[in-house]
Amino acid sequence: MLRILVVNGPNLNLLGRREPDVYGTATLDEIEAMVATRAAELGVDVYFFQSNHEGAIIDRLHEAIDVCDGVVINPGAYTHYSYAIRDAIAAIGMPSVEVHLSDISAREDFRAVSVTAPVCIDQVSGLGAASYLEGLELLVSRLREED
Repeated sequence: MLRILVVNGPNLNLLGRREPDVYGTATLDEIEAMVATRAAELGVDVYFFQSNHEGAIIDRLHEAIDVCDGVVINPGAYTHYSYAIRDAIAAIGMPSVEVHLSDISAREDFRAVSVTAPVCIDQVSGLGAASYLEGLELLVSRLREED
């Protein structure tokens, strides 16, 4: 069975409260439940991790080596400047999909640039909580093609 790690970066623990006009009203727990349901339908295991700390995210990505088959990651603000997370994604050697609730290309100029997307197989943004489902489905499809 495929094993997927879903990583959420800084401030995503505040979903549902934090700028609901931008990020929606779904909480992180609700999004994780939605992803877990879809993962079960797809026949894959999912593991969830959230941290506001760059090093903890990097450590969790490293721990996924030889345990998980792929990663769905919302790096939050780290998307735009964390070369360390970018390098960790590249180093773990497994397909990763970057997801965002909002359309980062349509927001402030600094959000239009993702330093992590170039080491991911795809990026999904602007679909709200459904970005996670689309990201999961893209990743699972790619992993199954490789088998």
